[in-house]
Amino acid sequence: MSYPKLLENLIEQFIKFPGVGRRSAERMAFWILNNPMQEAKEMAESIVQLKERLRFCEICNNFADQEICHICRNPARDAKMICVVEDPKDLIAIERTGTFNGHYYVLLGAISPTEGRGPEDLKIAALVNRVKAENIKEVVIATDPDTEGEMTALYITKELKPTGVKITRIGLGIPVGSAVEYADLSTLTMSITSRREI
Repeated sequence: MSYPKLLENLIEQFIKFPGVGRRSAERMAFWILNNPMQEAKEMAESIVQLKERLRFCEICNNFADQEICHICRNPARDAKMICVVEDPKDLIAIERTGTFNGHYYVLLGAISPTEGRGPEDLKIAALVNRVKAENIKEVVIATDPDTEGEMTALYITKELKPTGVKITRIGLGIPVGSAVEYADLSTLTMSITSRREI
């Protein structure tokens, strides 16, 4: 059975979401059809506002709806400690553990020569300048334990060593080749609390 073109178009849009197959896309499309027009408008407006207004924090590159994210604006956080992550999703995963109370620096990727992404694309120089300017005491490197993440961690360590800052790497628990964002809370908590100096 074929659907009307308008419905089929919506189903095709939902299939573009990661992990959504045709059956799930059909269920979502019918959910929209069976709910009031106002809910559909609110959902559509939320998507438009997200694309128009969400930005990266000017200090740490985290997601923000203002120039500076809520973490960088929070005076209760330890301003002398920075955790370096690859992606805002990694930051969110670490925040969920409740074990880190410092600030962050989001690289928005990892060094990957095969994808043509070098240190300059990750603004690592800006991280080094921030460490110097703000007299940071410790930098926790929480990049993924895969080839690109380890390469990035080594490069950051080499760049930061001359500053004299204490550099630590997340420790036990996260298997090599996995991603920080997918680690469970207890494993990630253990990794943050058992970080080692490098």
